[in-house]
Amino acid sequence: MNPLVSIIIPTFNRAHLISETLESIISLTYQNWECIIVDDGSTDNTQDLIEGYLINDVRIKFYKRPNELPKGQNSCRNYGYDKSTGDWIKWFDSDDLFLPSALDFMANLTNSEYDVFITNLLIVDGITDKIINNKKSFSENLILDYLIGKIAFYVCGPTWKKSFLEKQTNLFDDNLSNLDDWDFNLRMIYSNPNIFYLNESLIKYRVNSNSLSHEIDKLNINEIKSEFRAREKHIVLLKKINKPAKALLVNFTKKRYKYFFREALIKNHYSKFYFFNKLFIYQMKTLDLFGFIKTLVAFLIFKIFNKGYKLLK
Repeated sequence: MNPLVSIIIPTFNRAHLISETLESIISLTYQNWECIIVDDGSTDNTQDLIEGYLINDVRIKFYKRPNELPKGQNSCRNYGYDKSTGDWIKWFDSDDLFLPSALDFMANLTNSEYDVFITNLLIVDGITDKIINNKKSFSENLILDYLIGKIAFYVCGPTWKKSFLEKQTNLFDDNLSNLDDWDFNLRMIYSNPNIFYLNESLIKYRVNSNSLSHEIDKLNINEIKSEFRAREKHIVLLKKINKPAKALLVNFTKKRYKYFFREALIKNHYSKFYFFNKLFIYQMKTLDLFGFIKTLVAFLIFKIFNKGYKLLK
């Protein structure tokens, strides 16, 4: 018998997008699935739209995030997981799209030895549907490459065996709004799952002008702080299990603080003092005296002449 796949979707004010996502699920050639939608307090007509699907397909289920749970997509994902009954878990976002054959590999996997199947992704423009990138998922240095963003599965790339997830202490971290998928996937990888890579692009990951990456470019300080909470969380985790990877992440985190400090100087953003302080701490941690001197000189030149950020390249 084909195993049941639980497709879990958090949503918030996505009435303009989620229909396409649900249609892509209904169009899957693999039909043994349930779709669990958890609404995070939408104020548009998301619920009305979804109720039309509930009438026509009993496999689609709709819940509202309980008020006692923190607001955010991660608590919705965890709540959806608690409601799931499938043998396999597919985390999905409300603007992701399946290609029709995306779950065909699930057929006859009742006794699979694998803990997760990971597919490549088509990164597409959310407006034009033009392919931006064909995102590969395989790496021979998985932890190191995932840490620094050489590869990424995002939320929708993997399909996880529920029995593997049940052994994990925590799933999605509801204290993170940015890099939450990076944090989740890495913590799962640290548990050494048996991975099968599907060398096909079976999901469309849509990029929109209001996506989180654009918020980062706008120096949204809350989202940037979430990124660094995730990175610093993993510096602590890697100290226990993989010291070379920890050193790599420390240096990468320092480079990220340097990047944001430079951007804040260029835009004369109020966060420049925050990033200067954080960059100083990481330069001291890594005994990067030369780097600290350059940072200090750049900051002083900026304060006096409103320039100097070129020293931070």
